[in-house]
Amino acid sequence: MANLTALRDHNAAAVLGRIRAARETSRVELAAATGLSAQAVSKIVQRLAAEGLITTAGQGPSTGGKPRTLLRLVPQARWVVGAQLHRDAATLVLVDLGGRVVRSGAPALAAGADPARTLDQLAAGIRELLATVPSELVLGVGLACPGPLDHRTGVLHQVTGLPGWAGIALRDELAGRIDLLGAGAGAVAVDKDTTAGVLSQPGSADRAFVYLDDGLGAGLALGGQVQRGARTNAGEFGHQVLDLCGPRCACGNRGCLEALCRAALEAGEPARAAELLGEGVANLVRLLDLDEIVLGGRTVLAAPELYRDTVDAVLRQRLPDPDWQRVAVSVVRAGEQAVALGAAGLVLGPFFGEGDGLKPLGP
Repeated sequence: MANLTALRDHNAAAVLGRIRAARETSRVELAAATGLSAQAVSKIVQRLAAEGLITTAGQGPSTGGKPRTLLRLVPQARWVVGAQLHRDAATLVLVDLGGRVVRSGAPALAAGADPARTLDQLAAGIRELLATVPSELVLGVGLACPGPLDHRTGVLHQVTGLPGWAGIALRDELAGRIDLLGAGAGAVAVDKDTTAGVLSQPGSADRAFVYLDDGLGAGLALGGQVQRGARTNAGEFGHQVLDLCGPRCACGNRGCLEALCRAALEAGEPARAAELLGEGVANLVRLLDLDEIVLGGRTVLAAPELYRDTVDAVLRQRLPDPDWQRVAVSVVRAGEQAVALGAAGLVLGPFFGEGDGLKPLGP
């Protein structure tokens, strides 16, 4: 992991983040945008240029004085791997500082394998991607996985469909296997797949990423901030009970939305699954006053128009007030790489002074 101590201070990260957001900008504009003095900006710019992170991009138009030198990010100056661990597969992306995917991978995971073997396979896939770039330019790895988990420690709780994983220190276990220049656990950031998904594309400050795959959950952003909750497990959307007499869910309850959707899909009734998903989304929109829903996951992506149109129709039926009619429903643009891209944002966000990485990385 690159040892860029100077870049970890707030001011340098703020300047670098502003350069990334603006694409091309000047020292004068950076000072105005960040509130830093011209002298402070000049010193930070010199440091960033010396590290190879930024470069000049010609001159801007004159405003009456000397033309201003423009600065831009050097995307290939650093690299991050974003990884998604499914219950039965993995998705990997190698991205540059601009969030562009330059390589990807999908390492095979043995079905039902014990955690150690699965993590060995995942780590091997990550090392294969990292072998294509200089190790000293690697910032780290962001990993998204099914929840529930403790985001602060990277320790998994009892994940439905992953017996034997409860209590696994996922962050530390993966960090030990990839060994990014001895950076240890600091080389890996871990979060729920649904939280990573809500980071993966631009949208409203009050939105949800609803993820139907081998599980069902939701990532939440309210007021422009990711919501994790008191135990960092907000978004267990699939375990809202819709039918007290419904099928038994893997969580132990009956009639959970996830169990109902899975039963419909196993019966070959995707339209019914989409209707059920719409009912759950309507509950979520009403509860949190959301104005955007982004749908993702392999099940949704197999029939994107069906899920988008059905969820939208259920919303309009259940929430007829004109204010609710403006709720937007879409399918995630980054497709099957969306969650892995959001995982990369767990590393890149703090690097650019953006905290949770709400600056999107996807296309």
